[in-house]
Amino acid sequence: MANNSSAEKQRAQELVCVTGAGGFIGSWVVKELLHRGYRVRGTARDPADRKNVHLQTLEGADERLSLRRADVLDCDSLRAAFDGCHGVFHVASPVSNDVELMPVAVEGTRNVVNAAADMGVRRLVFTSTYGAVHMNPNRSPDTVLDETCWSDYEFCKQTGNFYCCAKMMAEMAATEEATRRGLQLVVVVPPMTIGPMLQPSLNGSNYHVVKYLMGTKKAYPNAVAIYADVRDVVRAHLLVYEHHHAHGRYVCFGTALHRSCFLQLLRGLFPRYPITSKCQGNDKPMVSPYRFSNQRLEDLGLEFTDMTKTLYETVICLQQKGHVPYQCLIMPYRRSSL
Repeated sequence: MANNSSAEKQRAQELVCVTGAGGFIGSWVVKELLHRGYRVRGTARDPADRKNVHLQTLEGADERLSLRRADVLDCDSLRAAFDGCHGVFHVASPVSNDVELMPVAVEGTRNVVNAAADMGVRRLVFTSTYGAVHMNPNRSPDTVLDETCWSDYEFCKQTGNFYCCAKMMAEMAATEEATRRGLQLVVVVPPMTIGPMLQPSLNGSNYHVVKYLMGTKKAYPNAVAIYADVRDVVRAHLLVYEHHHAHGRYVCFGTALHRSCFLQLLRGLFPRYPITSKCQGNDKPMVSPYRFSNQRLEDLGLEFTDMTKTLYETVICLQQKGHVPYQCLIMPYRRSSL
């Protein structure tokens, strides 16, 4: 990479576009790009919608942020949004198991790649998901999850995990189209991503925290999930964009936790919330955490946030935005020993 002063000058001259700019991850990508001095163009289906107002309050937004109307199924709107851009961060995607939305994710991604190539974009960062990596019942427990792993499409389809199907197909489509068009593509594969929100509305992954805090989830599954702080996921996006030798997939896995351990952390920080201690399927052996490797991202310099800190700051944000009540005794943050 270039030295700091020349890198700053280069960023100030670069225009980059973020699809889905008003969403949970997209908003943080915009914030980090502005912080690093880039000129940013964000896309949304309706830029004037109140759910995007928070973007205009970000530091640097007045001078270096513009919003454009764009739809991933409308190639002309994408080409207009990407005009003059050096790079594109394709974050937008329907987060749903609705099978009818699969074409939006897959064809929309093809459209993004082709529109970027049409407009001379040099580099595209695509946000995938670990649902495209770990959903494979035939994987050996000794397998280390890394960039070479893929979910089993038929298994995802049979179990109704159409979001995973869509993201797998979208990532493959992006790779195929980028290769065909000669566009530099890098893929970031985040897991369950939680953390403080910039947007006012509650996103799906942070609802995962809310449902346990509020006691609406009466029992937890005998299951393991991988979590990451949204700020780490966003730093991963910027690292793979700015390291021009970066290519291919980069898994961004913070911590693998059995749900009981996840709730233990949450309960230790906020003991006055009615967090369940009942396990579904406790007649079976406890599922072991996955083994995984972040080596490719670590080689680029990414360090991961302690999950206790992430959970603490997530809940404080949820309280401040009115998604959960202030009914707890807040415990001082201490680094977890899990």
